[in-house]
Amino acid sequence: MSEYVISIKNISKTYWGAGEPVHALRSVSLNIPKGEMLAIMGPSGSGKSTMMNLLGCLDKPDEGSYIFSGQDIMALDRDQLAKLRNILIGFVFQQFNLLGRATALENVCLPLIYAGVKGREREARGMEMLRLVGLQGREHHLPRQLSGGQQQRVAIARSLVNRPHLLLADEPTGALDTKTSVEIMGLLQQLHREQGLSIAIVTHEPDIAQHCQRIVRLSDGQIINDEIVPEHLRAEAGVVRTEADKEAFPVRKAV
Repeated sequence: MSEYVISIKNISKTYWGAGEPVHALRSVSLNIPKGEMLAIMGPSGSGKSTMMNLLGCLDKPDEGSYIFSGQDIMALDRDQLAKLRNILIGFVFQQFNLLGRATALENVCLPLIYAGVKGREREARGMEMLRLVGLQGREHHLPRQLSGGQQQRVAIARSLVNRPHLLLADEPTGALDTKTSVEIMGLLQQLHREQGLSIAIVTHEPDIAQHCQRIVRLSDGQIINDEIVPEHLRAEAGVVRTEADKEAFPVRKAV
């Protein structure tokens, strides 16, 4: 069994606009070990959004190889990719993307409906995920009754409910204030540490990237730097666990 959740080799992606080719990614290779917390950074036009779409199996490279959790992505059709995304990849977005008329629990359980999970098990798993992100007691709140940070916690719980192999977060703190951003990154760090979860975060914010173990920087569709963040710097960027945190986020076995 591979030690990598993601292994891409020499992938390229070109788009066409106004008759001119736009080389979004140029022969990029990257391995993401299982259980790693990684940040992907780059300015606008660097290729990081294209990278996210390809890593999340929302699109396929024009060339190269992509192995996700032991599966050859290049060999899968559209329906197979959709099934893989629903079961093996959890997505977190900047704007939360919650259904406004659905409760927190209903939002979290939505991926389980598409996965064919039955009602009682669906609710139990949804409740478990809300407890995991510290929202026990708010299961029946609508999004408008929750703060921005709480809404993002619901979105994170939704991304985890299918027990994915990878959590892929696109600017997960972009709509939050600084204090709440730190809290959300602290939560992601805890999930990574205590659940053994593989996490890839696309961000343009250096302070957010510093929460990760590794930072990959893109420019003009190519990786220009791939660095490990020293542990003492990650510790400075992280959130110290209070007794309340320990009660809200008990140590659990990896899923």
